[in-house]
Amino acid sequence: MGAKIAKDIGVPTVRGAKEALIDYGYGVGGGIVYSLSSRLLGSGLLGSLGSAVLAGSIIKGDRGTVIATVLGFMGILSSMGGIGGGVSASAPRQQVM
Repeated sequence: MGAKIAKDIGVPTVRGAKEALIDYGYGVGGGIVYSLSSRLLGSGLLGSLGSAVLAGSIIKGDRGTVIATVLGFMGILSSMGGIGGGVSASAPRQQVM
């Protein structure tokens, strides 16, 4: 497993930075779609479900799958409030450093 991790970590390249910037742009687009649709559909469980499905279906391919997965995860955490063992999307963030 250590060899696989070492293979996946390397020196930053222009190509890698370009791909990261493209991924970031898709994330921004998915976030905008989610934000707009959640204002129309509401922020409850069904509203967050509909918004995640819409954002994930507009962004095609693997990126859309990742967006829908992350939004679903965050949606259930925020709808559960503090029930998730202290993990909550709305909980204040503590700084490490």
